[in-house]
Amino acid sequence: MRTLTPSKPSLSHEPQLKRNPSSAPKKRVIVISGPTATGKTNLSISLAQAVGGEIISADSCQVYRGMDIGTAKATIEQRSLITHHLIDVRDIKEPYNVAEFYKEAEEIIEEIFKRDNVPIIVGGSGFYVHTLIYGPPHGPASIKEVRKELEKQMEAFGPEVLYERLQLLDPEYAKTISEQDRHKIIRALEIMTISEQRVSDFPLPKETPEHKYDFRCWFLHFAKEKLYERIEARCEEMLSSGFLDEVKHLIKMGLKENPSACNAIGYRQALKYLDSAKTALDLQTFISEFKRATKQFAKRQFTWFRKEPLFRWLQMDDYPIERLKEIILQDFEQGHPLF
Repeated sequence: MRTLTPSKPSLSHEPQLKRNPSSAPKKRVIVISGPTATGKTNLSISLAQAVGGEIISADSCQVYRGMDIGTAKATIEQRSLITHHLIDVRDIKEPYNVAEFYKEAEEIIEEIFKRDNVPIIVGGSGFYVHTLIYGPPHGPASIKEVRKELEKQMEAFGPEVLYERLQLLDPEYAKTISEQDRHKIIRALEIMTISEQRVSDFPLPKETPEHKYDFRCWFLHFAKEKLYERIEARCEEMLSSGFLDEVKHLIKMGLKENPSACNAIGYRQALKYLDSAKTALDLQTFISEFKRATKQFAKRQFTWFRKEPLFRWLQMDDYPIERLKEIILQDFEQGHPLF
């Protein structure tokens, strides 16, 4: 691959991790994250073609067969160009969590290195990406009976009631999550039920762990106004591509039996609409809520990744895709930032 001599890119002023020199260089892994509708899929495929890479999806819902349109999953044609992993590996009724993702992603990374290829992690799930870099969260293993009872309570009383309970039991941890984040609320209450300890009592992973990989991490984004325009267009495109028909099919396959999947952005709003009288006003409300929830999720992604010291930010408005690719590839080849 040719060596590039780019001018210094103007990046967002985000925190940088101080790297300690190591006698034995670590194998490098490219990580591409960012909000929905930023073009992560196309850029990652172009990167993989240039560097001999294989893509690992870091998305909690792309693992499910049938959750295609609503998760903006890479198409069959795109996946035929580059090997993709952790896509379509579960039926909709099967549970899937971050611990399983960590274990399977680590195994896949090692397999990719054995083929002398480059692992490229792609996804906007901050929790999944963080876990891959720093290790799985501390806490007891899930117990099916406890989890099932908490999920029943969630359905009966809603997230606000269970979040209030969490605030009473562990106010410190409650401050770190949204009152609408059903999965994390349930997991926190499960941990405390099983361990009789607060979630905030468990030690956090080290901020600068000795990891066997050298993660080269990038957060792609647009200016807020443009990003929201792209999100609106993405939601409209999903609807015109048959998103509601996809949800109807998934209901038959057991979508409602999977608490995480049925509460995913878009799917939760679609299920609410499909259970309504489906009037014109109901449809208008669904579309509005779908777009608003997607924008709110993008906002949370910005908040999450601002706290991730390994990530450098690239504003997509500033560069054509080929220039972005050059910046990332030169950093990957040289093993140090260009700025």
